[in-house]
Amino acid sequence: MTAARAERRSLKTRLADGERLYGALLRLPSETLVEMAGVAGLDYVVIDCEHGPADMTVLQHHLTAAAAQGIDVLVRVGTSEPALALRCLDLGAAGLIHPHVDSAQDARRAVASVHYPPLGTRGFATYSRAGRFGTVPAADHVTASRDALVVAMIETERACADAGEIASTRGVDAVLVGPADLAADCSFPGQDVIDGLVATAHRATRAARRAVMTIVPGAEGARAAERAGAQLVLYNTAQVLMDTFRSLAAPGPAERAGSPS
Repeated sequence: MTAARAERRSLKTRLADGERLYGALLRLPSETLVEMAGVAGLDYVVIDCEHGPADMTVLQHHLTAAAAQGIDVLVRVGTSEPALALRCLDLGAAGLIHPHVDSAQDARRAVASVHYPPLGTRGFATYSRAGRFGTVPAADHVTASRDALVVAMIETERACADAGEIASTRGVDAVLVGPADLAADCSFPGQDVIDGLVATAHRATRAARRAVMTIVPGAEGARAAERAGAQLVLYNTAQVLMDTFRSLAAPGPAERAGSPS
């Protein structure tokens, strides 16, 4: 939102200043999880509107909870959905993750859906939540909108080969490789093949002076992502929760031996 963004540095500014930012990927609609992420000190959350069940009303609740805790929200939209992109940004999202960006042309379309003319084709309105319901001057609203983060998600072998052109596209701020779809595109090869493609895409992204976003399963994965140079570390909350529940459901031998009969 325009006023809220003025009170703290945007994700885009923080990335440009070289900060490493930590977030949580939320596929489970829950304002409480958003609040907990903010209380814990994470920098952002990602609400999944591609695979997750969240609709616009639920998303607004998430954004309201995030604003109360001072944490930014990125939204993963579906493929080529400019109308959904507009609605997410009007609600106050700090930026968007665009899946299945296979080329520089796809990247340009993603950027266009995020920004107002002349940078893009986003429909203009200040009476939305992002514009403080019409109370913000149009010029200020446009200026604030330029801080919206654009993350291009590449998920095919072709996209990995073209990662340099995708990342270099004007308006792309970061690149995220989707390993699951990438593996499916390559007919589920060995992990070494996927790791090699991901590394190639990451090198091209860094060469283009764009941020690398990496999804990790937990703290150990986060440390590996840091060593590899990721600037946006994104915890897969569903995996974190499942791993935690499994550890609770299946205690180790020492715990079993000490349990009361």
